[in-house]
Amino acid sequence: MITGELKTKIDGVWNAFWSGGISNPLEVIEQITYLLFIRRLDDLQTLAESRAQYTGTLEDARFTIRCSTATTSTARCCGSAA
Repeated sequence: MITGELKTKIDGVWNAFWSGGISNPLEVIEQITYLLFIRRLDDLQTLAESRAQYTGTLEDARFTIRCSTATTSTARCCGSAA
């Protein structure tokens, strides 16, 4: 049985999804899975960047942002100030 601090954290996560409009438990699990996957990718990229900085080598990004050709401003597409 889950009690105490862990239950409070789980309830907080559930409430965040619920207030965001996701009430189906399977959708919540799916979204958490996506978030964990993205977090792991970010951790791996950060580690690779740190290793490259330490060794003085260039590390290619594993993933890059590609903007749509329909967008007129690449800076606006990629989140930079236009």
